[in-house]
Amino acid sequence: MADDVDVAHSADAPVLERLPMRDENGEIRREFVEDISRAIRVADAASLRAIVAELHEADLGDLIAALEPEDRVSLVELTGADFDFSALNEVDDSVREEILEELEPETVAEGVRELESDDAVELLESLDEEDQEEILEKLPPLERDALERSLLYPENSAGRRMQTEFIAVPPDWTVGQAIDYMRDTPDLPDRFYEIYAVDKARHWQGAVSLDALLRSRRPVPLADLIDEDRRRVSVLDDQEEVARLFGKYNLVAAPVVDTTDRLVGVITIDDVVDVIEEEADEDLKAPEGARRRHQPRRIIRQCLDHRQGPLQLAPGQSCHRLSGVLGAGLFRRSTGKDGGVGGAGADRRQPGRQCRDPDHDSRGARSGYP
Repeated sequence: MADDVDVAHSADAPVLERLPMRDENGEIRREFVEDISRAIRVADAASLRAIVAELHEADLGDLIAALEPEDRVSLVELTGADFDFSALNEVDDSVREEILEELEPETVAEGVRELESDDAVELLESLDEEDQEEILEKLPPLERDALERSLLYPENSAGRRMQTEFIAVPPDWTVGQAIDYMRDTPDLPDRFYEIYAVDKARHWQGAVSLDALLRSRRPVPLADLIDEDRRRVSVLDDQEEVARLFGKYNLVAAPVVDTTDRLVGVITIDDVVDVIEEEADEDLKAPEGARRRHQPRRIIRQCLDHRQGPLQLAPGQSCHRLSGVLGAGLFRRSTGKDGGVGGAGADRRQPGRQCRDPDHDSRGARSGYP
């Protein structure tokens, strides 16, 4: 593949080094798309899997859009479990619907199971009810129930946008217990910026940012770190209002509560940027007189400025960016003695066993309550 690439690479170099996807202007190389198309025609599944495994979901979405319609479904089928279904959220609705309609429901269901809940809902909500049900019935009951609940929230609401993966712990734990719990829990959310304190009925008690947690010694009570006034949103809030909240207060994550103040999910900056881009696109397509008066470009700048790191933070704000990016991986490592992340120091206690909220599925909240 890619005979025209004149840069020498070792045979064991990453595929995308030997077969660059983009040119110097960031555009997809025509030769790359042709090579992928040839591999699809000869059913070279091994090469396709190797390439797809290295692509970010956004790049995979761009590749799908660049392929001929008849090659798109074949790419998904040939790459099997290596295909990231979140890439389908990166393409136009018409392209996504065309691919999903051609795939077997069992194939789509397996792909959905690998997605975070918000990505799974975004994928499913583009289908009509009959197609949704056909896919949902292929899922295990708990996972199906959770996704069906999310799809019941109003369109464009926080309930639709939220992910149900988050970490909830008792407010009377110590820093050490919380860290041990996260380290001992195998299926943490891929990325998270804070953990949440809830009572046994999962009512909201407050939030603890990861930077505050990591700066603190193991014996420190979580109650000393809990921010009870943390800004949160309701499942029924409109997604545009949520985006404005993020822009106004420079948020990177916001807990989502139901009408009884029960913690049910979290919205992150990634979700909000998607909302802003969608709304901006709708505004550009609308007649001049019908365009809404909000300012998506300004909100995007505010949100993205906050993501650039600690130099961009307003006085008194915490640096969530680093801790959020580290996410689950950090708590699977052990350092030091009795410092904030220490795994072998004093006050190491076995955390409460992992359990699931009965109103959430196996992809849902991680709770320290026994």
